[in-house]
Amino acid sequence: MNERTSSTSWNHRGARALTILHERELRAFLATWHAARAAGLRLPTSDDPNYASLETLLHHVLRAARGYIRWTAETLRQETPALPETPALAQVTESAEAFIDAVCATWSVVLADVTEEQADQTVAQVAWGPPYCVDALLEHAVMHPLRHRFQLEELASA
Repeated sequence: MNERTSSTSWNHRGARALTILHERELRAFLATWHAARAAGLRLPTSDDPNYASLETLLHHVLRAARGYIRWTAETLRQETPALPETPALAQVTESAEAFIDAVCATWSVVLADVTEEQADQTVAQVAWGPPYCVDALLEHAVMHPLRHRFQLEELASA
């Protein structure tokens, strides 16, 4: 355990747990994504531009991870911490792991001092529509890469 994930450096241990789970799921998605790419997996045809290729799917998951942190900081009325830009599509494969490292290290900057009450009661609308509280957004952040990992696993086993 490092200072970033030490439970004593967080006011709201639930937020700490969810950020650790988010990082875990991002890394699990990336491992599954690499396996799918190595196997030559092709995504089914879709009108969703995020499914144009495996690279666009990876870019989508990484861009969302960055977006969750930005939304959280803005919702909590904090200064948005310095975040790397999502890697360009041409570099997404080579840059994904370093990007995940950098983005996940930023969660503690945004959330270490947040109380459980703030996380439960601070609400704002998300880009895709509904209002979320910070805790709900963190739960969504965990599920997003998990859901896409599941999709790749399902396609690989078909």
